[in-house]
Order: sequence, then C-alpha cells, then structure tokens
Amino acid sequence: MTVAVLGATGMVGRRVVAEAGARGHRVLALSRKGETVGDGDTGVAVDAGDSAALAEVLVGSGADAVVLAVRSHPADEEFLVGVTRTVLDAAARLGARVLVVGGAGALRSPGEGELLVAHDPVYVPDALRAVAEAGVAQLRVCEGHFGADWVYLSPPGLLEPGERTGRYRRGTDTLLTDAGGRSWISAEDLAVAVLDELEGGGGARHFTVLAEVADEYLYPGRGE
Repeated sequence: MTVAVLGATGMVGRRVVAEAGARGHRVLALSRKGETVGDGDTGVAVDAGDSAALAEVLVGSGADAVVLAVRSHPADEEFLVGVTRTVLDAAARLGARVLVVGGAGALRSPGEGELLVAHDPVYVPDALRAVAEAGVAQLRVCEGHFGADWVYLSPPGLLEPGERTGRYRRGTDTLLTDAGGRSWISAEDLAVAVLDELEGGGGARHFTVLAEVADEYLYPGRGE
C-alpha cells in the first residue's frame, strides 16, 4: 500500500511511519516541515490547518490509506474537527481508507453504561477535559461523514513510548483495563494495531487496544 501519515513527526506518527515502512509499504510522511522521519519514507510539507493545501496533497498522493495522527496542544477542538473533516473529504474523493488515531475520551467508561470516559472524573480530571472533549467531537465528525471509509482508534488511558512487543488486546468502544485496573499501551504497539487494521481490519468503525494483559487475551499482531 501507499500510506500517507498526517502528523508524521509526532509520537504516534513517527512509529506508524516506521511500522509501515518495516512492512514494506510506501510511506508519505506529512508534516509542517516535510521531514523524513525514518528509512524509506518520503517527507511531504503541508500545513494541516490549510484545508485547501491539505486536500490537494492528499488527493494528489495516490494513497491507499491515510492515517490521521494529529493532536493539538493546548486542545483546539475547532482545528482538530476541521482537519478531520478535510481528510475525510479528500479520502472520499481519492477512494482511500482513513484511520483516525483519536482519543480515549470517546470510549465508554467501564461499568458505567453509556457514560463516556471524557465525562468520567475517575479517568479525566478537569484539567484534561478539553482534550478529551476534542476527541469526542472528532469521532462525531467521522460518524456524520457518509462518503469516506473510516475507522477511529481510541488508545487506552495512557499512551507513551515504550517497547514494541507486537502483541495487544483488541476491544470495542469501551475503555479496556487490565486486572490491576491499568489502561496502557506503548506507542510502538499502537502502531502495530494501526497497520494490522489497515492491512486486514476488524470490521468495527470504533475500537480500542490494551497492552500488558494475561496471555490468553493477547492479540498477536500480524506484523510479527
């Protein structure tokens, strides 16, 4: 495949570029400065906030899949929603699949029915509420877009650099925790889940993943 990664210089984007390249895919690393972030990828400069320029680059890329791994710090819901809509529109014209690396806030809180993690103070303190709400708004944009082939991947509660084990637990739209109540995955194993989804797909529009669980629940990544 040709995989375009928007947000290629970020924590998740860099690892998605590396994982895709290691699997033999052609990778277009889209970022503001157009940096190459790994061996074999092609750096493409584009401002994610410029919807016309972004759409032009995506439509002209010939990509089979687009990974949207852009976040904003501090939280900027308007920016995130706008970028997501632009990517979905362009991918629909291109006939490409979109995988959005979103937020855990869009998941349901464990054992709390329809309560979203973004609205559960057990998981999201007031200081992080805006970030979590932006992720929910991003998912709603996807759900309201009927022209694009999209999937939304919510990471678990904690996502940070770590080891690539190539194994993870796959869930649905509810936050996963291990036996000790921890909700975590390495950015490296999240990238494995991203490429597994693009290469095969689990059939769900919205899913999550988890690391460090009992052996019987581990999901062997296809990149092994």
